Amino acid sequence: MNFAWPWELRRKGVMNMNQRNISYIGRYNPRKFYKRVDDKLVTKQLALANDIAVPDLIGVVDEQHKIEDIPQMVANRDGFVIKPAKGSGGKGILVITKVHNGCYYKPNGHEVTPAEIYRHVSNTLSGLFSLGGKPDVAIVEGLIEFDPVFNGISYEGVPDIRLIIFKGFPVMGMLRCSTAESDGKANLHQGAVGIGLDIATGKSLHAVQFDEPVKLHPDTQFPLDQVQVPNWDTLLHTASSAYEMCELGYLGTDMVLDKKRGPLLLELNARPGLAIQIANGKGIIPRLKHIEAMQGPLMPVADRVAYAKKHFSTDSKF
Repeated sequence: MNFAWPWELRRKGVMNMNQRNISYIGRYNPRKFYKRVDDKLVTKQLALANDIAVPDLIGVVDEQHKIEDIPQMVANRDGFVIKPAKGSGGKGILVITKVHNGCYYKPNGHEVTPAEIYRHVSNTLSGLFSLGGKPDVAIVEGLIEFDPVFNGISYEGVPDIRLIIFKGFPVMGMLRCSTAESDGKANLHQGAVGIGLDIATGKSLHAVQFDEPVKLHPDTQFPLDQVQVPNWDTLLHTASSAYEMCELGYLGTDMVLDKKRGPLLLELNARPGLAIQIANGKGIIPRLKHIEAMQGPLMPVADRVAYAKKHFSTDSKF
């Protein structure tokens, strides 16, 4: 295992947990707006009101007696996703990619019986997966058909694009790719691969799994230094505009690329993790300090994106 001295990390501009919580989340994220990102149903409604594309909303299960409505709700669907509205870290997300003769199948081919789905949703309503264990609702969404440009980059799951937005500026990006170990989910702590992305171009920089550098996808052996995320400018604009939508200064935006619909906003995060720095091989503090030092009125979204592409590329000093 490799270790680094704290002063060495500070010299490289690496942000730690306390610094993130106190200097950025606590300072720039008003608590009264947390519900806009902590409740995925509220986020989805806000996004739709602001003309930001999101995955299809099939239905919402908010009471135990409505659980048995799910088969009717997903009739004629090839697949669907059930997620807790107030979940975090990918907990409680159930992805069904095949429906056949009343049976449901996960991306790895394992069958999920209707009784197991009912139990999963019942647990969701009781708060098993929610922040603080509070009672929750289950969101049933349409399945995302991921863009074939990502073939080989992700295993049994949809890769998503995480962008950190500070005061409306995209400052750091990462592509999160699922693996067999992460059970088709894109959460790094569950074993997904994180690929740092150049803010200017959307090209890959470095890749990590469990905080260790990797050069090939562990399941597909795809070379991770040859990734170019398409629709990069659209992704930057969508993420940047989330700042006005939720009014949080320090924010993580998670998006996916659908084969037919293009970039879709999955969710927002008021407490984005710090591993994005490892994936980029760079500390985030110099970029945050640079934005904090800026004077003048807030720029429009297009100007913020152009500014970030110019100042936060791999060729810049940040």
